[in-house]
Parts: sequence; C-alpha cells; structure tokens
Amino acid sequence: MFSISLQQRSLTDAQRETLHQMWLRCMRRIILSTTLAGSGHPGGSMSSLHLVLMLYCTLEHRPDDPCWPERDRVVVSMGHISPCVYSVLAEFGYTPEDNFILEFRQAGSSYAGHVECCVPGVEWNTGNLGQGLSVGAGMALGLKLRGSRASTFVLMGDGEQQKGQIAEARRFAVKYELNDLCCVIDRNHLQIGGDTDSVMPQEIEAEYAASQWNTIRVGDGHNFDEIFQALRQVRSSEVDDPRYPSVIIAETVMGKGVSFMENKAKYHGSTLKDDEAAAALKELGLDNPLPALRGRRKTLRVFHAPFCPALDHSKIEPGQPKTYAMDVTTDCRSAYGAALEDLARLNNAGEHPRILGFSCDLEGSVKMDAFHRQNPGCFFEGGIQEHNTATLAGAASKEGFVVFFSTFGVFGVSEVYNQQRLNDINHTHLKLVCTHLGLDVGEDGQTHQCIDYIGLVQNLYGFSIFMPADPNQTDRIVRHVASHPGNHFVGMGRSKMGIISDESGKPFFGGDYRFVPGKADWLRRGGHGAILSCGPVVHNALRAREELAARHGIEMSVLNLASIKPLDADAVLEAAGTGFVITAEDHHIDTGLGARVSTVLAEAGAACRMIRLGVRSYGLSGHPEVLYRLEGLDAEGIVKTVLQARSDGRIRG
Repeated sequence: MFSISLQQRSLTDAQRETLHQMWLRCMRRIILSTTLAGSGHPGGSMSSLHLVLMLYCTLEHRPDDPCWPERDRVVVSMGHISPCVYSVLAEFGYTPEDNFILEFRQAGSSYAGHVECCVPGVEWNTGNLGQGLSVGAGMALGLKLRGSRASTFVLMGDGEQQKGQIAEARRFAVKYELNDLCCVIDRNHLQIGGDTDSVMPQEIEAEYAASQWNTIRVGDGHNFDEIFQALRQVRSSEVDDPRYPSVIIAETVMGKGVSFMENKAKYHGSTLKDDEAAAALKELGLDNPLPALRGRRKTLRVFHAPFCPALDHSKIEPGQPKTYAMDVTTDCRSAYGAALEDLARLNNAGEHPRILGFSCDLEGSVKMDAFHRQNPGCFFEGGIQEHNTATLAGAASKEGFVVFFSTFGVFGVSEVYNQQRLNDINHTHLKLVCTHLGLDVGEDGQTHQCIDYIGLVQNLYGFSIFMPADPNQTDRIVRHVASHPGNHFVGMGRSKMGIISDESGKPFFGGDYRFVPGKADWLRRGGHGAILSCGPVVHNALRAREELAARHGIEMSVLNLASIKPLDADAVLEAAGTGFVITAEDHHIDTGLGARVSTVLAEAGAACRMIRLGVRSYGLSGHPEVLYRLEGLDAEGIVKTVLQARSDGRIRG
C-alpha cells in the first residue's frame, strides 16, 4: 500500500509522480463508472479527488483489515462523490476495481449512488447533506473516551455549509475539545443551483474561525504539495489552538482535469455521453474500454454484501431490577433516571466507561441528573441542538458504547426524524428514551404534546418501540435496552402514577417479572371483550375494567402492549377471540397502537368488533386528566364506549 508519512517535511519527486498516476487511474474509474451507469456526480468527484487521494495516502489505516479499531475514521459527508470515494478505495485495495466500475448504481450492488458502508472502507452511509460533521464529532468523542490516538476526518462540500446542523456540530466539537477532528471542505464554489454565493452567500472560513476552529486555507486544492502541508500542519498540531478541531478549506475546480467539464455546475449531477467520455479519456491520455464494458455490465450478476464497521456492542451488567411498592406514587421518568444511575454505577467504574448519556438542555426534566452526578465525564450536554445531538449520539454508539439520548418526544422523534432515520440506516445502537409524550404533557399545549411517535418510529425498520405502563416496568425495560444491541425507543409521559398490581394486590411488574420484547402482559382476564392499551392509559383501562365488572357485570380483559414493536400478534388474536376489542392510547388515533392492532387483525382475517380510542386532533392546554376526558381516554370514557358498543347489538355474548 502506498503511504506518505506526515513526519517528512515535503513530498519527493517520486511521490508526486506516483500520486499523479494514482489520480489518472481514479479519473478513469470516475468517468467509466458514471458513464456506464448513466447517472452520478462526476464533477464534484473530480474536484475532490486530489484531496481524497492525499488524505488516504497519509491515514493510519489497513485496507486488509477495514475494521481495525485504531484506524483513522473518514466520514464522507457529501456522499454524492461516491465515484471519487470508490475509486480511491479501489486504488488502495479495499475493493476490486471491476466490481465498482461495472456495478455502480445497479440494483443489488454494494456501489450505491451515495456512499454506503457495505463497501469496505466507508464508515457511514451519507447523502443527506449537513450531517457528516455531527457523525465525525460522535466518532471523535468515542475515540477520545476510549483513549485512542486515531483521528477523524470529515469531507464536506461548500454548498453543504448552508446547513444549520453544521453550526451545531462546530460548537459541540469545540466545547468538548475534539482536537483530533478535522474537516476538509471542497470549495469549488458550485452547487446544483449554480454559484454558491448566489444561492446562499456565506463566509465559510470566518464562520469556522468564529466558532474557534483552527482554519487552514489551501489555495490550490489540486496541488498535492499544498494539501500535504495542510494535513501535516493539522497532524503536528501546528495550529493556532491545539485544543480545538481544525478545518482545511481547499479552493478547487468542478470537473477538474477535463477541460470542457471544468467550472460547470451541470456536471454536479450530469454524466457524460459515450462520445464525451471518449473525448475526456483521450484528453487525459487514457484508453477507452467503454464498448467492451457495456456488454459486461448487461450480463453482470450483482449482489449486495452487507458490511457495517462498528465495535462490538459493549457488554453491560444490567444489575438487579428495582421494585416500587404499591404505596409509591412516582413517574416513569424518575424510574428511568434511577435505573440509569444504577447502570452507570455498575458499568462505568473502570478506566474506560461503557455507558454514555446525552441530552439537550433538559437534563433535570428527563431525569438524567443522577447519571450526570455519578459519571460527570460520561454525560454530554448538547444544548438546544437536537439535530446534532441525535446524529452524534448515534455515531458514538458505533464506537463500542451504550448510548442513551434523552429529551422530550417532540424533540427526540418529531424534530429529528431524518437524523434518526440515518441512524437506523447506519445500524447504530442508540437507546432513545423520550419523556413528555402525548396529552400527558398537559398544560404545555399542542406544540409539546408529541402524539406521532409510534407512527414515526415504526417507519424505522431497525428500531424497537417500548412503552412501559408503570415505574416497575420502566426499570426493567431500561435495563433490557442497555444490555441488548440495536436501536431502541422507550417512551413515557410526564405525570406521576401509581403502581400496577396483579389480582392479589402485589406489583404486577415487580419481583421476578422479566420484560420480553414481543410479549404482551395480560393484566386481567375476562370473556366479554378486551381493552388493549399502553403507557399511562393502561391505568385508566384497569379502572374502567373494575367499574364495568362492579356496576355492570361485564368482565373485560386488559392487555398491556408495552412492546409495540415487535408486537405480540398471538396475544392480539387471543383478545380478538372474545369478539370485542378496544384500543386506548395517548397517541394519534390513526398511526399508533390501534393501527398496528388493526393490521394484525386484518392480515389474520380475525372477525371481531373493534373500536379505537386515541387522540383525534391537536390537544388543548390543560391538565392531562381533563385532556384525557375530552378524548374519551379516561376510565369514564372507556366505560361509556364499552356500554355503547354492547348496546348496538354487534357484539356476540
């Protein structure tokens, strides 16, 4: 593998010649792959190529061991330059050249239009601009906490700097002194809409300098010597303030190397036709194998090889569950905070911590304050910057940590849905615990009453969804998600509540109770129908059941579906066997538990009467009990619904 040491003072003539030949081979790959595919981003790939090549020549990395824990990380935030990235990775032996050129952008291929980590050497699936610096900050933070000497580099475009999340990431990186983080910006002054200063003017260098980053300008981003000296300056800490991260801003040319492509915005996302590609290859002094390659591409059998660089999920000691007695009244978020503090005590005592916590100016409200006191070096205050925090928490979870990110539901799900979607795509191990869900937020009103969390999170294929019914179940769910890999969403309301009992009067979720994903809890049994619920509304379902039995002789089952995803389909169908099912939830009526239960019944062809109770419009500002009553989600409303349903003659028995 060709490598250049940053300990040397300058490049040699032999190194310059080798770099030039590498550049030519990569240019050939860029032109061939995009022309064969008939789509892609050749112009930006060409403007970044010198930067990417020099970076990989100076990295600490092992192409034969792409997951080497001590490798330098490279996050390609501008994922559309995939032809450039794949070309360089092929040059260094990460992936076969022919596979990339022939398969690029074919369905089933690992070589997607935007970089994906199914290609060895790619750390993070990117494409949605503006998130890469947050990813890099999360990786750099994780490496720092592990005591690693590895560095993290983030490749970015200049148009991308218009994204607000980048400013959030800049501030976080300075606050936590992530001095092994370096951003490299391709400043070609062009984006899809034309000149970057016309689309949205900004002073990139001044903005980074104002955020206290070390700024280094490269006047010619196609001059290997200038790029080398900039990287050498960063690596040797010969910067204004070595405590802080650095940014290299390199002046480049869109389409560099092919005269008729240079400085033309159209080539950001437009490829060459065969005759144009032939002319470009000729200008570069390269052969033109396009006719032969086209025949091979048509008959190629493509495949997708999953490849996800990440350290193993940290082994966690879950500890002994806590049982809250029947005379206790508290909220689920306090039980979460207590469980998290206990987990930290058990797992963060050594030299290297295993559990990290992130929040956004809501530490006390989401009850992470005890965790913070227990482990001040493991808690990270992200400020009112949810987009950055959601992304970097996900990235940190791929560095071998169990990461909890807690905020209100509207901020942890609704506001950052795209960030969580990319966490899901990148197979993170995030423990997203959101409090203040639903109408239970009460007086804060409709802007803070998150009523869409199930509908949104269930769209994320890799996220589970758990809604504990009381503090005891909360404790056990939190310990479960901490000790199991993958992305888990745990939701809860704001209000205090009592402890759910079994029929003997003891805590139902206490003692030896063990939470099992995909398994529902039969709190009460009855043959006249079933009330299916989750979260705080379970308490109202139980009260309604007691009143129906005592005053009307109606024995209803109550099924707690704390595991909403995966859902206990067998239990749902068993409930349908009573002939009458009601779902009751503090959630948008069309996208929550009721919708999931309806799907199970429809797919199974189960014949029963079903009624859904939920939130039918944005809520008012008032006490949660009043808001529940207005939506028919209190005990009285559930009773009324059951009696009306039984009186219409459509329920058997």
